[in-house]
Amino acid sequence: MPEVKDNIHRIRIVSPSGAINPDLIDGATERLRCWGFEVTEGRFAREVYGRFAGTEEQRINDLQDAINDESLTAILCSRGGYGLAPIIDRVDFSPLIQHPKWLIGFSDITIIHASLSCLGIPSLHAVMAKHLTELPDDSDSLRYLKEILEGEIPKYHIAPDKLNRVGNVKGKLVGGNLSVLMGLRGTAFEPTYDGAVLFLEEIAEEPYHIDRMLQNLRMGGVFNKISGLIVGHFTNCTEDPLMQKSVKEIVLDATAGVGFPVCFGFPSGHEDENLPLIMGREVTLKVTTSEVMVNFN
Repeated sequence: MPEVKDNIHRIRIVSPSGAINPDLIDGATERLRCWGFEVTEGRFAREVYGRFAGTEEQRINDLQDAINDESLTAILCSRGGYGLAPIIDRVDFSPLIQHPKWLIGFSDITIIHASLSCLGIPSLHAVMAKHLTELPDDSDSLRYLKEILEGEIPKYHIAPDKLNRVGNVKGKLVGGNLSVLMGLRGTAFEPTYDGAVLFLEEIAEEPYHIDRMLQNLRMGGVFNKISGLIVGHFTNCTEDPLMQKSVKEIVLDATAGVGFPVCFGFPSGHEDENLPLIMGREVTLKVTTSEVMVNFN
């Protein structure tokens, strides 16, 4: 857990991926300050360079400066989009080993979560600037994020899905956006799947493409290594009747023949209900016919 110095939570907002509407940085800053946190932003957090939030050098510098700053308790990535793949191998995360801080985000930020997982450093798959600006005060997505930043660890209980596969397992939580994870296959930044609980979410992908990616994981032996699977939001992944199966059935077919539990419908991903997950930390996944429990150990 990050060390809180002088009883002050200090958060830096950076933009390592896509360019962002600066109003959303303002909104996120206001929300975090209302929570009692001290907020600063990276020098280039508002930059626009094509689809990116600044040049590669600017994005690397902002992220590295935040990583190196021992006074911070968290780094909030302002948005996802695209931009981390070309720069991730030029970022040094090792200072976080001695001086841990939460790195927060999802979508393209999956690359950071995977990189930190390889170093044994936990991180937060959670809302970013848009949701911090726009969600109401009573949002569970915000409430749980605030609690984690203040040192409380959540225990989730969600309703079962009729296609769930029951079981009770423990393992390090890895994963994030399926498409982004596929871009890490065969690289030094691909997470270690042995004994892990894998979390997957996706947005705006055709079912046949989802199937292709899952078959890659199957043929690559990933499903023979993991201990459990948590399936989050698959947002705007419109069902295709020509596939002769639903997206959930595609997942079940790709994981057929292995005995790990599968939880469908975990409320995390590209929707307003985006509960924070502590990536790189051991999690207990218990799936029964009556409920699903996700607890961080």
